[in-house]
Amino acid sequence: MFSLIKKSNQARLGILKTLHGEIQTPIFMPVGTQATVKAVTPRQLDELGSQIILGNTYHLNLRPGSKLVQNMGGLHKFMNWDKPILTDSGGFQVFSLSELRKITEEGIHFKSHLDGQKLFLSPQSCYQIQAELGTDIAMVLDECPPFPCERKACELAVQRTIRWAKAFLNFAQDDGFIEKGHHVFGIIQGSTYQDLRVSCAQALAEMPFSGFAIGGVSVGEPEEEMLKQVSYCIPHMPENKPRYVMGVGTPVQLLKMIEQGADMFDCVMPTRLARHANVFTPNGLINLRNERFKEDPRPIMEADNYTCKNFSRAYLRHLIMANELLASTLLSIHNLHFFLDLMEQARSHIEADDYAQWSGDWIRRYNGS
Repeated sequence: MFSLIKKSNQARLGILKTLHGEIQTPIFMPVGTQATVKAVTPRQLDELGSQIILGNTYHLNLRPGSKLVQNMGGLHKFMNWDKPILTDSGGFQVFSLSELRKITEEGIHFKSHLDGQKLFLSPQSCYQIQAELGTDIAMVLDECPPFPCERKACELAVQRTIRWAKAFLNFAQDDGFIEKGHHVFGIIQGSTYQDLRVSCAQALAEMPFSGFAIGGVSVGEPEEEMLKQVSYCIPHMPENKPRYVMGVGTPVQLLKMIEQGADMFDCVMPTRLARHANVFTPNGLINLRNERFKEDPRPIMEADNYTCKNFSRAYLRHLIMANELLASTLLSIHNLHFFLDLMEQARSHIEADDYAQWSGDWIRRYNGS
């Protein structure tokens, strides 16, 4: 299901095959937590070149419910997206909703952040929800330690993550999920502890997962620490399987992680920052609320997307200052295109075998040096 086409030092060019099409890697995946990428239609995502998007098991199970989605023909049909979908397991909510949950060996006891309803997520139910959604790539249930994390607590989280991963995989195998062409990815945890990261990666690598993810990064640690955690894991992740760093990151972080050998990324940053008037350019991030853009006739940048081909900074600023909904859509289109186009450039430079030189020059320009 994964073909490694070429390497430029450690940067990798590959093709990931799924039930709903092939994905060229390295790839950025727009986040559609609740069966929608905020402010952007599926048609617009397709026009931007999105190859795969994300949904979230925890949120989709709360509303509208996986049974309803299954009865509507599955997640692809429900949201009218015919390309691949990856669903996160809900493990990150163990971290982000820490005041509303209790972890036991059997699973995670939640209180819904919507209405306080008591819920339970186990490896079996986490698998079942994703199977009912009909996802292309299912993520195992894991425990994401916070930052900072005491070593003993992190050890317990890693051990539990490994046991849950094995149980999840067994359910998927026994149910025929994998045999039907769906994929299951394991998730490496271990916080900032190198030996725990390595031992978790090695234990998961012995299991027949379709791919492997690095979880528990970008949870409050400094960027340097985050990149270290990725570097701890990647040498112990199988060469012939896709490598996914979850929940990251900035353009610079993505390029640095590609250089280490990572293949897949996701982050809410492009759409979240767009809703706050921030847009990406090759020279860094700018905020269009700034007075200096009031009469600026230029596009955000010279780029092949609907926003930059049709609208000025002055008009976009007007929409922002008038609180018009169109601002979120147009800025999200631009930011998503920026990330997706960056991945396309990365792939072309891996193919040309000059990735390190190109990415270094790109990062220096973006950082203004």
